[in-house]
Amino acid sequence: MPAPATDRRRAAVLGSPIAHSLSPVLHRAAYAELGLANWTYDRFDVDEAALPAFVEGLGPEWAGLSLTMPLKRAVIPLLDSVSETAASVDAVNTVVLTEDGRRTGDNTDIPGIVAALREHGIEKTETAAVLGAGATASSALAALSRICTGEIAVYVRSAARADEMRGWAQRLDVDVRIADWTDAEEALRAPLVVATTPAGATDALAAAVPERPTTLFDVLYDPWPTALAARWSTYGGAVVSGLDLLLHQAVLQVEQMTGRSPAPLAAMRKAGERALADR
Repeated sequence: MPAPATDRRRAAVLGSPIAHSLSPVLHRAAYAELGLANWTYDRFDVDEAALPAFVEGLGPEWAGLSLTMPLKRAVIPLLDSVSETAASVDAVNTVVLTEDGRRTGDNTDIPGIVAALREHGIEKTETAAVLGAGATASSALAALSRICTGEIAVYVRSAARADEMRGWAQRLDVDVRIADWTDAEEALRAPLVVATTPAGATDALAAAVPERPTTLFDVLYDPWPTALAARWSTYGGAVVSGLDLLLHQAVLQVEQMTGRSPAPLAAMRKAGERALADR
């Protein structure tokens, strides 16, 4: 339950680096729309070494934390409980601090991916392709395990990454085919393509976008659009952006931390788009 309106409540996003994060913009917009004038949301540059002391120092006014890299796995030993969703990928991006002092961890990235796709009309897909094999790729696999009925092809750059993705596939019980990055152009013909790579990594693929592309989910949002997303849109394909993901995972965080539901998605989206336009 949320605290009485007269009590100050705090939340924040932690990570390193963190200055680029849009999370404060989204959460503050939600608080304003919900009339939570006593709530604040900040950002703190915290690395793995500093995380335990930061968490231990939180007072009773704290309601929750959002976590980004490199803290999503490092926070787990500091928690009293972790949801099944977060445990499935060993990654927590949301910590809710309860009135009795307990710290509960969850992962809203996974349902956020599903919700972002659903908003664009994608509820099921027979097959899918994932570009990249980093931390976000494991969450993408977990999300796809909920909506993909067939094979998921994952395009990787190294044998080590290939082994990691095979491990996640086994753990998540999904049908995964590992492919080399040199064959990534073939991924663009899948009914759903999820790009989880850093900025610039898929630029060279833009020239290979088919004339009738289907759906691209590119997890980046700044800079936007990526070269791949721009070409995809030009050819009439549907594009889901990293801002869509950021919004939907933030909506779930706001609901968990404040106890208010539904969170104001439209107001949060408007604030996020304005902030990106100002950059």
